[in-house]
Amino acid sequence: MSRHPRAPSAPDRDGAPAAAPPLTLGTAGHIDHGKTALIAALTGVDTDRLPEERSRGISIELGYAPLRLPSGRQLSVVDVPGHERFVRTMVAGATGIDLFLMVVAADDGVMPQTREHAAVLAGLGVGAGVVAVTKSDLAEPDLAIEEAGELLPGIAAVAVSARTGAGLDELRAKLDEAASGLAGRPSDEAPARLHIDRVFTIKGAGTVVTGTLWAGTVSPGDELLVLPRDRRARVRGVQVHDRPVQSAPAGQRVAVNLTGVARPEVARGDVLAAPEAGLEPSFRLDVALATPERPRHGQRVQVHHGTRESPARLAELGGRFWQLRLEHPLLAASGDRVVLRSIAPPDTLGGAIVLDARPPRHGPSRELTARLTRLERGEPEPASPARTAAGDESPAGQRATAAKGGAAVDLALGDSPVPEAAATPLSDTALALEARLREAWFEPPIESELDPGQAAELPALRQAGRAVRVGRALHYHPDAVAEIERRVVAAIEREGSITLAGLRDELQTSRKFAQALLEHFDAAKLTRRLPSDERVLRARRP
Repeated sequence: MSRHPRAPSAPDRDGAPAAAPPLTLGTAGHIDHGKTALIAALTGVDTDRLPEERSRGISIELGYAPLRLPSGRQLSVVDVPGHERFVRTMVAGATGIDLFLMVVAADDGVMPQTREHAAVLAGLGVGAGVVAVTKSDLAEPDLAIEEAGELLPGIAAVAVSARTGAGLDELRAKLDEAASGLAGRPSDEAPARLHIDRVFTIKGAGTVVTGTLWAGTVSPGDELLVLPRDRRARVRGVQVHDRPVQSAPAGQRVAVNLTGVARPEVARGDVLAAPEAGLEPSFRLDVALATPERPRHGQRVQVHHGTRESPARLAELGGRFWQLRLEHPLLAASGDRVVLRSIAPPDTLGGAIVLDARPPRHGPSRELTARLTRLERGEPEPASPARTAAGDESPAGQRATAAKGGAAVDLALGDSPVPEAAATPLSDTALALEARLREAWFEPPIESELDPGQAAELPALRQAGRAVRVGRALHYHPDAVAEIERRVVAAIEREGSITLAGLRDELQTSRKFAQALLEHFDAAKLTRRLPSDERVLRARRP
């Protein structure tokens, strides 16, 4: 099922048809089937920009080009690599597309990466597109067209040759037809959201980020957030296909020149979003799964969302509903699509729709199934005082839940946490320190390594639930503590106990950090130390 419903063009105030909304076209297909050569023939742009790509004749990174269709509509093209080693790059490019161009070589037919790319597209809900059977001047295309029809039923296929130009006009017409009824992405009312896939610096201009604009509109002067770093940035300029624009609506590739952030403060995988988008990093997602084969409860998978990815455990919630328990936080919103891949051997399992981007940790129940069914149908959710009181729905509530492991220690040291809403607003220095703790993750700086101004903000961060004291000298971000606690519990349940060396290896950190964390969990009454120095879970009273 396509992610974008088909809709006729609405007339503007003068009665003329409104301009067609911008869309992004993504290529797909096996290595050496001619994706990049075909895009060059269609657009005049060689999307292989790296010297290694040109010398080896294969795409490694994402490439970009504009494509003007016969109707006058312009598409943003994302050209993806076809090699199996670069599937994760392909997924990062495909997550922002609206329609696809599946490329199949006439002399090869459907190959393994053709099938995997088709599975990725299905997982992302991208149902509109065209098949281009390339190299039709070298081999009869009929068999490849037949195979493509079996793989992608109902999708038009066109025999083409990038070398001779045969079939290119028909291909443009078929792409125009496929794009003609797509309604595009929300841009008028929705807050801006861009998943960053490139970051670079231009002399005299500063930091530039690029990506496909998922929602909203970006204009010079906008104040946006770089997430999950919580860095404020101002838009200096916006370009679409190398041309400055005063406003860029969703559904196209954009380059955004930012002030207020330096190049090292932004990275691929970050999200540029309007503050009102309300995005928060989350270690759990409740989803409706769509996979050809039912996975196992507890199965470890790789979850791809936007330009980020994370390993996760699958927790069954009943029927098609599952909870993804992530090892690294993702910045998802309800309604987003994610792709699931197996870790060993790497293979695409299918996709899922995010129903709740910040759920509590829970198991199956009738009430939960009913709630997730309502969310899947888009029905309004009744207010839930119990969830709100438990701190499960709000970002502040989830941070408080994540920080519970450190509450006993903080209280023992005289730090009394207060509700975040009642706390004094955090200073820029405190917010910068929180971002530093989040970035440091499992190896935060010791207190003596902080400058005096940042060290002075630690009590405020603890009171706001944005830092957890571990021992006397360390402070972790609550999300990191929650993730470490999850790993400790999982390791003990799996092995029966955990040692200092075991935790050190699990976190890939040093003995210093592992020792402090184990003592922290002992004091928080999560674990109990045995005479052998092993830790086991402390028995919980009913």
